[in-house]
Amino acid sequence: MLSLSSVSASIAGIPILRDISFELKPGLTTVLIGRNGAGKTTLLRTIMGLLPATSGSIKVDGTELTTLPAYARAGLGIGYAPEDRRLIPEFTIEDNLLLPALALKLSRAESEERLARVYRLLPELEGMRKRPGGGVSGGQGKMVALGRALMVTRSALLLDEPFQGLAPALALEYARTLGRLREQLPELTLFITESSPQLLADISDEMIRIERGSIETDAEAA
Repeated sequence: MLSLSSVSASIAGIPILRDISFELKPGLTTVLIGRNGAGKTTLLRTIMGLLPATSGSIKVDGTELTTLPAYARAGLGIGYAPEDRRLIPEFTIEDNLLLPALALKLSRAESEERLARVYRLLPELEGMRKRPGGGVSGGQGKMVALGRALMVTRSALLLDEPFQGLAPALALEYARTLGRLREQLPELTLFITESSPQLLADISDEMIRIERGSIETDAEAA
């Protein structure tokens, strides 16, 4: 599955990630815990190719990712929902969902099949598919970002701080949605970053901790 070996990354010459190594197990949900500024978002951006690794190796099913552009990583079936959603406000919800299919140059039949799958998994999106992306609430926007990521997901789904900014009721609903994904797509590998893991306790298989850009061992965490 997805594995990192001695991965480091910098922003404007400042080291952010330091010698990160771990492996995601197929079909399991792994939660990366860390306070704000610990390096969680930087790690996901580095995995997705939005920030270059300065050293180390990132592989998915044996394929080296560090030499591939970001769009090629999505083409390998890695879905990514960033913390800030990044919806295009002038596009409809459905058009926002279809953007990854256009970027990957999927056939119309394949695009429609994947869109139908997203609507099966997230039926609330179908009801607002004609609404503009700029006309949804923060919680609804998080669901749209999740659906968009699922359009390309085949092997792994990466979610960055999915509960950030959500009211408690919406956070619980999002957690229930992730639980349904686990039930309906048991083969899916989930990697979720969070500052506080309580909402994910029921669906997480393992948790790892990042502090100051480094993965803590159990002894260090203690």
